[in-house]
Amino acid sequence: MNGDIQKTANVFSLRNFRLVFMGALVSELGALLYSFAVSFYILEISGNNAFLQGLYLALCGVAMLVFTPIGGVLGDRFSKARIMYVCDYLKGGLIILATVLMLLFSEPRAHLTVLFVLGIAGNAVSGIFTPAANSLFPHILKEEQLQQANSYFTIKSSLEGIGGIILAGVLYAALPICTLFFLVGACFIASGISEMLIRCDHRPSEERLTLSLALRDMRDGITYLKGKKAIMALLGAILFINFFFEPVTGNFLPYFVKTDLAQAPGYLFQTVLTPELWSSVFSVCFGISSLLGAAILSAGRQEDKCGHKTAVRLCWVALIMIALTLSYWILADKGVSLNGFLIAFCLGCLAMGFMISYINIPISTVMMRVVDKDKLSKVSSIVSIGSQGMIPIASVLAGAVLEGWGSTPLLAVSSLGFTVTAVIMLMNRQLKEI
Repeated sequence: MNGDIQKTANVFSLRNFRLVFMGALVSELGALLYSFAVSFYILEISGNNAFLQGLYLALCGVAMLVFTPIGGVLGDRFSKARIMYVCDYLKGGLIILATVLMLLFSEPRAHLTVLFVLGIAGNAVSGIFTPAANSLFPHILKEEQLQQANSYFTIKSSLEGIGGIILAGVLYAALPICTLFFLVGACFIASGISEMLIRCDHRPSEERLTLSLALRDMRDGITYLKGKKAIMALLGAILFINFFFEPVTGNFLPYFVKTDLAQAPGYLFQTVLTPELWSSVFSVCFGISSLLGAAILSAGRQEDKCGHKTAVRLCWVALIMIALTLSYWILADKGVSLNGFLIAFCLGCLAMGFMISYINIPISTVMMRVVDKDKLSKVSSIVSIGSQGMIPIASVLAGAVLEGWGSTPLLAVSSLGFTVTAVIMLMNRQLKEI
């Protein structure tokens, strides 16, 4: 354990935590700006081609999946802080290089090519980064500080969802896309500088890393997880939660803004908000309620078990999704009141953000507590693969559904998926063990 961990009630008194927090704040702001801009820019230069956007998301997801196991092996054998800052420097450099190429080649097809290559390469680097970042807390914090730290990180993400997404909408409307991308690259570089100052105890492995050794490490991680049946059950549930949630945020929302909203003769607060800024409003609503949930958890007692409570909370999320689907079908699809759906979706985001905090934070904390530290990066990589594994398929299928049938069938399928997953989780006895 690092020497700067003292008996204190607040993790912000720890230098290492402050550095990790500030690095994540800057890099995640850059990632938010980038993902916001890319989603709309691809639709803009492709003539609102939802399938092309879905393909982009799918390829990015596949790249992350392929490289995440590698990140898990590296994270348990090398300094986690070093992996983090090297990856952030790489991501920043890739984005700046892509910006230069987009300035040199101005045709839409060239921009699409650059964005696809950048998306794949950037997510490959993220696949290596994520296991190291996700497994760092137990090495710099005490066990009883984990929920507080995870709650603060959720608060940070919520604040970025409130202020950052508004900033993203404003910058996307005000700046050339290349200027915005250059700012994103600078954010990752700044994050890398902060992460270089982190001091974390690391004992290098005496074994030289080879391909066979890496494969053995991956196999050991899978074998370890097989003995944790409750975690495996939770992992399966997370996989399907992400499968049905990603089409709503990654496919439906940009498509709704670019079609239903942008092509409407009028909408609520039209003189103040562009269609893209309405996307920011939805994210702000989600962020405010997520922040509230995280703030409550940061001051509360750390839960010993969260499996059954997670299943109950997911049932509430399923009910919210059903309500949003019906709202879109009646108010927007049938043309009753687009403004009514805007209000309903804002309320749905408020409810959803609060529930997601109460699902994600306890799950992250329990995982950090029950998994052995020397296996945490490998297990984190496997969990990431499991939770993200079906997202590329979901993105492509969602893009095809939007292109062929529209938004109502997509939302209906997502709502049904949430409901079935929630019921299965509620009936699973193993989840009650964690």
